[in-house]
Amino acid sequence: PPRGPPQAANARRRERFGMALVIFDLDGTLIDSKTDLVNSVNATRGEMGLPAIPSEVVSSYIGNGAPVLIQRALGPHATEAELTRALEFFLAHYRQHCVDFTALYPQVGNALEQMHEAGIALAILTNKPVRISRLILEHLKVAGKMFQIYGGNSFEFKKPHPIGIEALRAECPADTAVTWMVGDTPVDIQTARNAGVSACGVNWGFQPEAFTTTDPPDLVIDHLRELADLLAPRR
Repeated sequence: PPRGPPQAANARRRERFGMALVIFDLDGTLIDSKTDLVNSVNATRGEMGLPAIPSEVVSSYIGNGAPVLIQRALGPHATEAELTRALEFFLAHYRQHCVDFTALYPQVGNALEQMHEAGIALAILTNKPVRISRLILEHLKVAGKMFQIYGGNSFEFKKPHPIGIEALRAECPADTAVTWMVGDTPVDIQTARNAGVSACGVNWGFQPEAFTTTDPPDLVIDHLRELADLLAPRR
């Protein structure tokens, strides 16, 4: 990697490869959707005749998409028919309640605006269904800052497969040297690694404690403005 201060290194990268592309995970990264997800998961368990489970347990199940979330929430003894019925109920319930309590994390709106105004390409790559993702982002008034929004059903494979990042880089286009994947779970870090781009972990969200010394992010931040200041320094 280029030596010297991070701002100087990124300036040299932009001169050589063009403006940066920043790809965000959604749940636990840009939005605090924990309460709405927990409520919908427990409503689904109630529909299936099961008791509610703690929010911390539900949070540990998030990150690999709705089918995996429901499979984990129902447990290993659920049949395929039960999983199918539960997933249908969950998606319908969550679609109706996905913005009851969901909000942007503090300072996220300002950081997105700072990067957007600097001309940095911003995109979403989440394992959440794309229609619900767009609905949430539109409700929170940040969808317009994204040049593209992709969900778990946008491609044949979900994260950590690199297909989503590869598609976004082809559309932007952006070199791997100035492309970042930002997320709160090891799934996001592995997605970045699989695509050969930089990985930024956030110290908030659902699973920040899961970052390990064996495969740590290239950068870990406490506030999104730190990444905004790195890529688009304020004058």
